[in-house]
Amino acid sequence: MIHIENARLIDPEALSIRDGSVTLQDGLIVAIDAPAPADAQVIDARGKCLAPGIVDLGVKIGEPGERHKESFRSAGLSAAAGGVTTMIVRPDTTPALDSPEMLEFVTRRAAEASPVRIRHMAALTKGREGREMTEIGFLLDAGAVAFTDCDHVVENTKVLSRAFTYARSLGALVMAHPQDPGLSAGAAVTSGKFASLRGLPGVSPMAERMAFDRDMALVEMTGVRYHADQITCARTLPALERAKKNGLDVTAGVSIHHLTLNELDVGDYRTFFKVKPPLRGEDDRIAVVEAVATGLIDIISSMHTPQDEESKRLPYEEAASGAVALETFLPAAMRLCHAGLIDLPRLFRAMALNPARRLGLPQGRLAAGAPADLVLFDLDAPFVLDRFTLRSKSKNTPFDGERMEGKVLATFVAGRQVFGAGAFAQEAA
Repeated sequence: MIHIENARLIDPEALSIRDGSVTLQDGLIVAIDAPAPADAQVIDARGKCLAPGIVDLGVKIGEPGERHKESFRSAGLSAAAGGVTTMIVRPDTTPALDSPEMLEFVTRRAAEASPVRIRHMAALTKGREGREMTEIGFLLDAGAVAFTDCDHVVENTKVLSRAFTYARSLGALVMAHPQDPGLSAGAAVTSGKFASLRGLPGVSPMAERMAFDRDMALVEMTGVRYHADQITCARTLPALERAKKNGLDVTAGVSIHHLTLNELDVGDYRTFFKVKPPLRGEDDRIAVVEAVATGLIDIISSMHTPQDEESKRLPYEEAASGAVALETFLPAAMRLCHAGLIDLPRLFRAMALNPARRLGLPQGRLAAGAPADLVLFDLDAPFVLDRFTLRSKSKNTPFDGERMEGKVLATFVAGRQVFGAGAFAQEAA
């Protein structure tokens, strides 16, 4: 039993912040604001923030096939240090996670190696090749929480409509990457003046809008449960709003990088800023931040994508896309809070409560009876990020050398402390 007192409780359900205490036992939150039980380990939070652990939808781990980039163990340690208590892992492995046997294998590996919870998405089509749908029913039985081909967009609308129809019959959630594959092929940045000045191949933001419109037509036709992994452009937001008003079962997400960085951060061809879709203009960034604040965009995720040094030390156009973000997720999100753009309860609604609800998981809540998955953090603690201190095997973060605020002090998963067992725990106990 653990009793955490003198904490600022961040409640994403009630959208409130207040002082209080939380008691944990047998993997659950058993009481809020109750006196400390006589036999409990007491942790004095000293006025720091206590919130539900982050549920990170869209994490890439390199097992199987690219374990040198990230393993379940290294990703789990990074997640614990970043306040992420549940990782929802993508199926873009080598080979793709497209069979019940593969899913059972990685589920066992994850349970053995990771200190935080890991749930898996499965591929929507075999090999993520867009030609034949996977055995969605068997994969659901094996524990898949959603289905996605990640950034391999299914171009054949007949194949996609059949997959949507079958997923709808089973109540399965499909996550899509709204980017028109023809327009975005070979693109490295968002088209515009900056792309032209740098001589880099660009893609219009309309590639996202066009693909999203196609998907919405198929969602309307099939009734499938649909989630857009990243909405990054102002021009897509009216279509998203219409879809929701029309009663379609649609949600949308955005990565923390698209909320806190823009196309100019690429600077002199800095490949750590090459992500997919590419970073957008400042007007798009502000529009998407406002959409998160109003709830139009439901979920913020890290889109953690580890790449080794060899993949990034290439000319910008040839370098691999993606950035690690498990440990930088929370401090990057604090930039939005400190700027007065999104308050803490709404941030944690988007980072914890909404992804858990969308996937039918019990996490993301700060209430009696909820899983004791929590993060204790200092909202204002300043630091300069050194990428070589990250626990991830890959160090491709765009925040290297940046001044940041917000440090995780302790992380709890099922009532067990998985991070912060050093100096903080000794001082607070």
